Amino acid sequence: MAQVELIMPKMGESIMEATILKWLKNIGDTIEMDESVLEIATDKVDSEVPSPVAGVLKEILFQEGDTVDVGKAIAVIAVEGEETQSTPTPTVESSPAPKEVEMVAAVESVTQKLVQTAAPAAVSNGANGSRFYSPLVLNIARTEQISMTELENIPGSGKDNRVTKKDMLNYINVRTSQPQVQAATVAPPAPSVAKSTPSAAPVMPSISVSGNVEIVEMDRMRRLIADHMVMSKKTSPHVTSFVEVDVTNMVNWRNSIKEGFQKQHGQKITFTPIFVEAVVKGIRDFPGVNASVDGYNVVLKKDVNIGIATALPATNNLIVPVVKGADLLNLTGLTKSINGLIQKARTNKLRPDDTQGGTFTLTNVGTFGNTMGTPIINQPQVAILATGAIKKKPAVIETEHGDVIGIRHMMFLSLSYDHRIVDGFMGGSFLRKVADYLEAFDPKRTL
Repeated sequence: MAQVELIMPKMGESIMEATILKWLKNIGDTIEMDESVLEIATDKVDSEVPSPVAGVLKEILFQEGDTVDVGKAIAVIAVEGEETQSTPTPTVESSPAPKEVEMVAAVESVTQKLVQTAAPAAVSNGANGSRFYSPLVLNIARTEQISMTELENIPGSGKDNRVTKKDMLNYINVRTSQPQVQAATVAPPAPSVAKSTPSAAPVMPSISVSGNVEIVEMDRMRRLIADHMVMSKKTSPHVTSFVEVDVTNMVNWRNSIKEGFQKQHGQKITFTPIFVEAVVKGIRDFPGVNASVDGYNVVLKKDVNIGIATALPATNNLIVPVVKGADLLNLTGLTKSINGLIQKARTNKLRPDDTQGGTFTLTNVGTFGNTMGTPIINQPQVAILATGAIKKKPAVIETEHGDVIGIRHMMFLSLSYDHRIVDGFMGGSFLRKVADYLEAFDPKRTL
C-alpha cells in the first residue's frame, strides 16, 4: 500500500505552529477523503484537519498536547495502490519567503522561554491530575486578565475537563469581579535592553515608564503579528492612494433588495460582496495588482482569490479567510461564500485551505466607523484595498440642466500597493476603476 503523510497545515500568514488538541481517529481506523482526522489549535482559531485521501491511519507521529511546526508530517495514512515512498499531502502552501522565515525564527528565539512559561501544554489541576489549555483559551485568558489560578477553577466542558472557547466566553459573561491589576513600578530600561530584541531590529530609544502607567506584555500571537507587519513594511515600499466615491445607487439598491434576499436565501447581503465584485472587475482591467514579487521576477496570478480581513472579537486578533475563484462567482455566490467564511472564522471552524492562496486582500475599516485607512500589504501580495465608512454628504450633482447640490452617500477607498512593481499610474488607475464600477452600479439590477 502507498503511504501519504498528513501535514500540519498553515492557518494564516503569521501562524508558524499549532497544538494538537485531540485525535479523532486511532491507528487502524478507516478514513474517508475530507473526513476530519484531528483537532488543532492556534492562538487565533481552533480547527479540524481533514484527510486529503481515503485510507487507513497507519501511524500517529505526535500526541495530543504536542505543538508542531507548520509543514511537518503529523501522521501517515496508508492508501490502496503500489508501494511508493511517502509523499506529503498538498495541504500547505509553498514555503514562506526566506525573509519571513528568518523574521519568525528571530522572534521565536527571543520569546521561546516566555511562551513555554505563559502557555504550557498542561497546567497542574490538582494533586495528581492535569488539564490541557489550548493556545486560543490561553490567549483569551491573557486578553481578559484571567490569572492561571482563576483559569484552573473554570469548569471545562471538553474532553478530560478541558476548557473550551465557549466555556471561557460564558465565564467572562457571568464574571462579577475583575482581577486586581498589580501596579507596575519599573525602573527605566538599562542600555542593555537592545539584547532582548532580535538582532536584525534597530535599537529603540528608551521609553519613560514613570508616572501612572500599566505595562502589558504582548502575547505570542501579537508578537508574531507585529513582526509580520514590520516585515511587510521592510519588504514592500508602500504607497497609498485615495479616492472618494459616490455609492448612492449601490446603497439604495441594497436597501431595496435586502429583505427579499434574506427571505429567499436565508442570509443577509452586505456591501462586502459588492466591493469584491468591483475589485474583481478592476483586476481584470489591471492584472498587475494581482501578483507577487519573487526576487526580480513578477509572478502574475491567473487565479483571483480575494482575502477578506475578519476581526475576531474574542481574541482581538485578525484572520483573513479567502474567497477562491472570486472572478467565477456572481453576486449571490460571492455573498454566500463571504458570509460562510466569516461565520466559520468567528466560530473557529475554518479549514486550513480557507486561509491560503489569497492574491489580493480587502479590509473594511468602515466597520469601525473609520473614514479611511492606510492598510499594510498582506505579504506576499502586492496590494490591499480598504473601504471606509459610508456617510451622507452634500455633493455637486451634474445634470443636463446644470449642477445641483444634493445629499449623497459618499465613501473613501484607499489602496496600499508595492511600489516595486505597482507604480502610481497602475495603482491610481486601478483604484479609480474600482470606484467607477461602484459609482456606475445599476439601481435596477436584478439577482
